Amino acid sequence: MLWNGSLAALALLVLALATLAHAQVPAVANSRTQEVVTATQTSQQQQNQQAGVNGTSCLSNTTAAGATSTATLPPPLLIKTPAVPTMNVPMGPKAQKDAIPTYIGEMTEETGFYQSIRLGEGNPVLYETQSDFQNIQVVQSQAYGKILVLDGVVQLTERDADSYNEMMAHIPLFAHPNPQRVLVVGGGDGYVVSEVLKHASVQHVDHVDLDGGVIQTCQEHFPWGQAAWDDPRVHLHVADGAAFVRNAPANSYDVIIQDSSDPWTWADDGSRVVLPSSVLYSTTHFSNLQRILKSNGILNLQAETLNIPSDLEGIREWRQQATAVGFAQARYGSLMISSYPTGQIGFLLCQNAPGPGASAESMEQRYQTMIATPEKATTYYHPPLQTSSFILPLWAEKYIYSDAVNGDEDERTAIIA
Repeated sequence: MLWNGSLAALALLVLALATLAHAQVPAVANSRTQEVVTATQTSQQQQNQQAGVNGTSCLSNTTAAGATSTATLPPPLLIKTPAVPTMNVPMGPKAQKDAIPTYIGEMTEETGFYQSIRLGEGNPVLYETQSDFQNIQVVQSQAYGKILVLDGVVQLTERDADSYNEMMAHIPLFAHPNPQRVLVVGGGDGYVVSEVLKHASVQHVDHVDLDGGVIQTCQEHFPWGQAAWDDPRVHLHVADGAAFVRNAPANSYDVIIQDSSDPWTWADDGSRVVLPSSVLYSTTHFSNLQRILKSNGILNLQAETLNIPSDLEGIREWRQQATAVGFAQARYGSLMISSYPTGQIGFLLCQNAPGPGASAESMEQRYQTMIATPEKATTYYHPPLQTSSFILPLWAEKYIYSDAVNGDEDERTAIIA
């Protein structure tokens, strides 16, 4: 009886300790910010993993924008990522500082969606620097290759950067019958520029980005960055994108591609945090973009995901804004990219002239001519996406293309409420 009583007491003691340790682990409270998760191993016998967040999440303008200030959110709280079910005790500041990152992840507070990418073994930080505008890192992952991280936010990965960048470039360029002069606003990683250069008709590319540090980093660490700015057709402007567009002459470009960062995020209290790149989504900027395009010019801009309520509202607002400033049509296209929140993002294709633009036959012919050169081949884009990418779920299409929310859209309201 004494032995059984000792076992019971021991069990109660272990349970109490486990409850206490669990209570000390705070919940994740970040609002759509990226977190670098760190871990250190305890002794072999304990088999426990302690986890925390490395640094303070900060959202800033990552492309050419009208302001350079940053919107800093509260420091991320610790999260636990045990390798096996175990007690997790938060690490102290020194342990967090010395820990090696093992994951990078993003929490979308609006929807409660969290995702992360496992980083490489050892120290995965291949390069880090601080520019005048933001922290710049290149980290190695296990399955996604090298990752470009700005202020803790994943910008692209080697594994799936092709989907976003090929669609941003080729959809507008093939839609135009003869694109010769192109403006790229943002996209300091150089991937969009490298795709633009695959088109033989392109004679002149102005590339405008605010942060020369990002450009230099990508030149040194990513394959597409090594030649993008060496092409004599490319004219690089390390400058404010909104100001460049504002000062450009009318009727200057056949195609404009705006590869900008998010215009806003959300704080933990539910309030909207407006980011510097929001200037690139203003009515004034849209009007200037329309003005500097030729009569049959085409604009393609980064337009967020359907699956986050505030983003969906933004898509609808930007489409209405585009038609209000003079674009004949504006359509939202969708693409899949697993490293971005919810695995989906889209673009807004705005055309000065009504109609489909180039014919399907000419697009297919131009595409086949382009990919006949092996280094100009694509891995995600092909001409059928010129139409299929604009086919949306019913609830999304009804909301984006309606002029006002009404009682007939109950299904859309129920989904995003």
